[in-house]
Order: sequence, then structure tokens, then C-alpha cells
Amino acid sequence: MSDQDAVNLALLAFRVAIGIVFLAHGINHIFRGGKIAGTGRWFESLGMRPGVVHAWMASLVEVGAGILLVLGLGMPLAGAGVMGTMLVAWITNHRKNGFFIFRPGEGYEYVMTLTFCGLALGTVGGGEWGLDHAIFENDLVGVTGLFVTLIGGVGGALLLLAAFWRPEKK
Repeated sequence: MSDQDAVNLALLAFRVAIGIVFLAHGINHIFRGGKIAGTGRWFESLGMRPGVVHAWMASLVEVGAGILLVLGLGMPLAGAGVMGTMLVAWITNHRKNGFFIFRPGEGYEYVMTLTFCGLALGTVGGGEWGLDHAIFENDLVGVTGLFVTLIGGVGGALLLLAAFWRPEKK
């Protein structure tokens, strides 16, 4: 095994693992537990209005980003989806609960980790064993990937929050 094969194997494992997490999360919101209606009520309780619209949007972004990550396709877009979704979760729900996820209300360590996984994957790409490399010859990695991921993820999250987040005043 060459050094490049080792890097490609690590990137494959990394993006597939994060992709599976996102697929599972999105599918869970749509088909399990309270389904979209329950997820929408929860989003509404966080101040995301209308909750059902944001439940669908977050769930579809999670499923879409998960599929893209598994395939190694559109990695900056997939990274932006991961970043944006997790930043909204971090700000609306987890930041007030401290760092550790095992704290009451769940802290932000999990969503913070996934936020930066999205940034890393969107910037470095999925490696030679992904569809981006086969189609684009890695033109989407580096500075281009970084800016697409940051603008799409951070910019999208901030625009969404500015337009739709209306938490109740305490």
C-alpha cells in the first residue's frame, strides 16, 4: 500500500462514516420517532418558524449531504450542508448547555465536531476514491472547497437564522 492509498483509504472511511451519521439523522427525522410532525414541533419549540418547513429542510439536507459524502461527490456542497445544519443546531439548541453532550439538554461537543468535519471534508475533498476526483480531477479541493464550504455553510446558517429564528424571550 502506498502513502497515497493510505490517505485515500482514510478519507474514504472518514467521509463514509460522517455520511452515514447524516443519512441516519435525516432518515430518523423523516421516518422514526415523531416523524416530520414531531421534528417540526421540536424545531418550533427552538424558535424556528414554521417548524415543519425547517424539519423538512434540515432532514433533506442531512440526507442529501450524507449521500454526497458517501459518494465523494460535491464535497464542498456536502461540507456546507454539514456545517450549516450543525451550526443551526449548535446556535439554536446546544450552545446554552455547555460543552459536554452528556449534560442536561446536550452540550455542543457533538455538533461542534461535525461542524468542523464538514469544513475539513469540504476543503480537502473525498480523495481519489470519490466521484469528485473521477469527474473534476480534484479541482474542488483547497481554497475553492474552503470558500464554497464556508460561504454555503456559515452563510446559509446565518441567513436562515436571521430570517426564521424567533426564540421566545425569557
